[in-house]
Amino acid sequence: MADRSIWEALPFHFWTVTAFVFGAMVGSFLNVCIHRMPLGQSIVHPASHCPHCGYSIPWYLNIPLFTWIWLGGQCAHCKAPISPRYLLVELLTAALFAACWINFGQISPLLALAYAMLIAGLIAGSFIDLEHLIIPDAITYGGMATGLICSFFVPQMHLAFPGFTRLSSHGAGLADSFLGLAVGAGLIYGILRAGKLFLGRQKVDLPPATRIVFRERAVQLPGEEIAYEDLFYRKSDAIELQALRVELIDRCYAGIAVRLTADCLKIGADTFEPEKVLCLEAVADRVVLPREAMGRADVTFMAAIGAFLGWPAVLFCLAISALLGSIVGGTAIVLKKRDWSSRLPYGPYIAVAAVVWIFGGYQWVHQWLRTILVLR
Repeated sequence: MADRSIWEALPFHFWTVTAFVFGAMVGSFLNVCIHRMPLGQSIVHPASHCPHCGYSIPWYLNIPLFTWIWLGGQCAHCKAPISPRYLLVELLTAALFAACWINFGQISPLLALAYAMLIAGLIAGSFIDLEHLIIPDAITYGGMATGLICSFFVPQMHLAFPGFTRLSSHGAGLADSFLGLAVGAGLIYGILRAGKLFLGRQKVDLPPATRIVFRERAVQLPGEEIAYEDLFYRKSDAIELQALRVELIDRCYAGIAVRLTADCLKIGADTFEPEKVLCLEAVADRVVLPREAMGRADVTFMAAIGAFLGWPAVLFCLAISALLGSIVGGTAIVLKKRDWSSRLPYGPYIAVAAVVWIFGGYQWVHQWLRTILVLR
């Protein structure tokens, strides 16, 4: 694949079309990942099927882009609607794969392919985060490992400073990948811990006499279910409330304080092991929840980006994603589409910033640095 004579035997834009088609096919696979991974389902078995009626989709009804348009966004069997997200992911992946070839194919076909691999992971992680507020470990940890491997074989992914030329040494590419991974994870982890220190408690006012159900893996609030793994990050993290009434299988309480941590449940003066409490319901007007400034998946997501692109890209992605998140989140608050305390998926903003870096963001940084040096 590194032999340029093979790629140059055909017109350059023949490969552009090939990249677009290949990207659409990858996008179709990413749709499978986006749907199944958060549900803990295999992405290999069973074959593609309608999530509504279970109809097994034949190959001629599983052609990327064309099938969704031809069927009008409906299942061919039960006519249930198919989300426009399927078409969007396929088209977005196809367009970005083609853009990778156009921008980097003449430098190195392997460079275009490596960037396309990163973009595929960014798309999958972003759409899962938008829908489920999680980014699966298979994407983040897998991205870190893939980034290290790609950086060794394609060191041109990383840029040398101060001239912003691309690295050519395999060892230098691997070293920069390790450094980018460490900076990405360390920087976001530091922000997460600092946010936990200053913004670690969230008071949620509820409608009068709201019933709160503590399930095996999550706490159920009105219109929202929050997994314990998203709440209990440190041993000191706790859900606290002053309950009007508390109901267990074998007893009830009235007008009592409740405090739940990962290891201990306290109801007034009584102490229980949470895993042995099969059913717990409480009625309260307010609950205090532990809160994170960022999710733990954002740490590994940024680490994966650092492994692919290096530490300068991490700093760029942090700045641009914070700007994008502030603009989008602030606009949503002004339009009353979300509350100040509601969770915001941050992964998509990191991903957009990484794509901007790949397609010229580093040139903006270079120009900015040159301007600063000239002014001095």
